[in-house]
Amino acid sequence: MKPSRLDAILSEPLSEDDWSAGVISEASIDDLDPAAIRKAREKFVELYPKREAEVATWDNAKFLNKTGFTIKGKVTRTAIILLGRKESEYYLSPSVCKIRYRRKKIVGGEDVDFEIFTIPMILAVEALGNKISNTQYVYTIEGSLFPQDMKRYDVFTLREPLNNAIAHQDYSKGSMIDVVEYEDEKLVFSNKGQFIPASVEEVVTEDIPESFYRNRYLVETMRNVKMVDTEGGGIRKLYMQQKKRFFPMPDYDLTGRQVKCTIQGNVLDENFAKILVNNPDLTLQEIMLLDSVQKHKPLTDDSIGYLRKQKYIEGRKPHIYLSMSVVKGTKHIGLKTSYIKNKSFDDDYFKRLIVDYISKFGKASRKEIDELLSNKLSEALTDRQKYDKTTNLLSSLKRKGIIAVDKNRNWVLVK
Repeated sequence: MKPSRLDAILSEPLSEDDWSAGVISEASIDDLDPAAIRKAREKFVELYPKREAEVATWDNAKFLNKTGFTIKGKVTRTAIILLGRKESEYYLSPSVCKIRYRRKKIVGGEDVDFEIFTIPMILAVEALGNKISNTQYVYTIEGSLFPQDMKRYDVFTLREPLNNAIAHQDYSKGSMIDVVEYEDEKLVFSNKGQFIPASVEEVVTEDIPESFYRNRYLVETMRNVKMVDTEGGGIRKLYMQQKKRFFPMPDYDLTGRQVKCTIQGNVLDENFAKILVNNPDLTLQEIMLLDSVQKHKPLTDDSIGYLRKQKYIEGRKPHIYLSMSVVKGTKHIGLKTSYIKNKSFDDDYFKRLIVDYISKFGKASRKEIDELLSNKLSEALTDRQKYDKTTNLLSSLKRKGIIAVDKNRNWVLVK
């Protein structure tokens, strides 16, 4: 077990000491919002349609007991979070259950809209979903099955990250859940508390339910009203929705003991979208890995080995890039050009360029050689890596006795 994984488990409360299951002795059903209870009934029947007639015979007290909002008639913190009247929020103090929404034109720009959503969360999720502008997206990817335009986010994509944030928030931190909308671009959801599973990739690719939850009671109750999926499929479905639209995969930032989920609402890289369109047999795991390649994210040796075995990538770590077997099916000139620039040329070609340059002009400074090669070396290399690559080429020619450095520190041919 990785130390980070062990630390995550040890730092969380035990399930029998679940904060969300705590009973608030002074609270009563009168502290719950009638509209929220009606919504909970509606969602419970949607989940269990065969029980509709039975549920209709239950009064509110029985319904709340049956669905886990109350325990033997006693109101729980979970009930206050999901169904509580706004003025009942003080029962949670010093913990906080609010969603802070901001809309921005650009990253780093000023807020153009701002609102705080409070309990009951079962209604706040719907209200926030309606608040998000969710403009039409004009689709231009050739070969896609989508109509000319569509909404940037479907209902599931809007609700799933937010419901997860509510379910897995570390309420002991006294912090709000944050939702930031960047107009016509992306949504960012943030909640406090370390991500419990070993990794997002494991959740998506293995598609199994997690055995440990920070707020187990809250999660199970949310499941009863269709707010979360405890079968382990919620995050995976989120990836599948992005895949179907040929949008980038969700980005998860798990640093700083918080979870930040970014959902892109457009085609970030048209070339990558065309790869998805023209390679329909790619698995979700393969798409996640190729998405990381396109975003220049670090990959494990096992992941690189798998992609190389499938012949999806070329190059050497960390300078890997999409292979021609992936690119050629798109019949896209830009992608093929990018492939050639990434692949670059072999070392013998660069050595010949250096020798020909020195032969023609008699000598060459290091700066001249850098300028000679800079736009020819692979675009997968950083400036520093290009510099080191050139150094290695010069060293190789020097060891072979082809070139040398004169007293003025210029490179010359050996006579």
